[in-house]
Amino acid sequence: MPDQRSRFDDLLRRLGEITDLRRISGLLSWDHETKMPPLGAPARAEQSATLARLTHELGTSAELGALLDELRDLEESSDHDSFEASVIRVARRDYEKERRIPGELRAEMSRAASLGYRAWLEARAAGDFEILRPNLDRRIALVHEYVACHEPFDDPYDVLLDDHEPGMRTADVAAVFARLKDELVPLVAGIGEPVDASCLYGDFPAEHLRQFSLAVLTCWGMDDRAWRLDDTVHPFAVGLSGSDIRITSHFDGESLIGLLSCLHEFGHGLYEHQIDERYSRTPLHDGASSGFHESQSRLWENIVGRGLSTWRFFYPRLQVAFPQQLEDVPLDVFHRALNRVAPGVSRMDADEVTYPLHIVLRFELERAMLAGDVTPADLPEAFAAKLREYLGVEPAGVVDGVLQDVHWSDSNFGYFPTYALGNVISVQLWERLIRDVPDLEQEFELGNFAPLREWLREHVHRWGRALTPPELLERAVGGPLDAEPYLAYLRSKVAALESS
Repeated sequence: MPDQRSRFDDLLRRLGEITDLRRISGLLSWDHETKMPPLGAPARAEQSATLARLTHELGTSAELGALLDELRDLEESSDHDSFEASVIRVARRDYEKERRIPGELRAEMSRAASLGYRAWLEARAAGDFEILRPNLDRRIALVHEYVACHEPFDDPYDVLLDDHEPGMRTADVAAVFARLKDELVPLVAGIGEPVDASCLYGDFPAEHLRQFSLAVLTCWGMDDRAWRLDDTVHPFAVGLSGSDIRITSHFDGESLIGLLSCLHEFGHGLYEHQIDERYSRTPLHDGASSGFHESQSRLWENIVGRGLSTWRFFYPRLQVAFPQQLEDVPLDVFHRALNRVAPGVSRMDADEVTYPLHIVLRFELERAMLAGDVTPADLPEAFAAKLREYLGVEPAGVVDGVLQDVHWSDSNFGYFPTYALGNVISVQLWERLIRDVPDLEQEFELGNFAPLREWLREHVHRWGRALTPPELLERAVGGPLDAEPYLAYLRSKVAALESS
């Protein structure tokens, strides 16, 4: 056992170095999207590629592989939930996946992502998809190289999906999405005149809204000694450690929408913040999957952030912050506006009911691009056609259409589906939450969100990656992934708007 303990300590040291490099890469990405001057992009692309190469070398070294083999006895003799068994199990999975990938390919993927992000910004500013298209051509070529490293597989998209949702298969996602599409396309088409949401738009100075958003997040649990909020074009969150959480938003000065993106990113940040501290500098210190991560952001943004009990506490304070805009707007009018259901072209601004269809169409287009059925040159029209088919809306141009999302410029394919999977999980968690804590919404009305935070810490966050997504869902809610509670939740939302 002393020899095994010594080898395990050596494993922790090696994993700590790999984790440090990955967090540094995350810091470079955060800076790229928030503070970096535009002309720094080419150098940043090379810096990112170098870091990716070094991280890959450490993460696939023969020494690391031998160490993991030597520690099989310790893993097998330890309890499944133990720190030691969990670290070894997850580290081995990462090692076996990563060693399939050549170091130069990993570096080139990082370089292309960095350059692609800058091209996306330029394309949006010019309203010209052709600025991004060569980068997208390159990204797809790299994706094909990456997928080929993982043969054999049932479906090439499985490879990409597994990077974000470990163990899930494309067929599983397609089945869930077929159910969502069958239910939601006719539901959305049958929606009558949307409620008036004009109170959410007007003169909402960016700095004033930022300060109000910070007040809400502080009440929810944000600590400015460990968190920060910055502005960006496409909001995101990154956890550089459990006590260094960076979230971003975009306040346009013309609406309250930036507040909702803050609530969304808070959910991501809180997940990272509440992972067990023992997991620091190990591969366990991350969310169980992208879908679980999205379940947290969607729960805080939608179920809590659009909930009446939440706004019974916060709305009087919002009226004080923006008296000219909201003083004469009753709470019920504001709440209905916040929950308005109406098809639109934008995923980021989509309501809860139409949002899943934005994800379904992206999932279908990703699979079509991977199969060669849709090329980057075809993408603007293919994207617009899906919007027309599923939502009955027409983008005014490529900025409102295919260029609205950053993910095809700087991220691997396979991420989009996790947004909708996160929505499904969020409702399953919420149903269990209100059974376990029946007075939860009464606490919200008093401004007390600690019971929610602590339930999520205990049942979801603290586990990090120690449990697989199915294991975590089974323990948290007592069953597997199930879209039916989510669909019932969406139907009830539509019914409530139509009856009020």
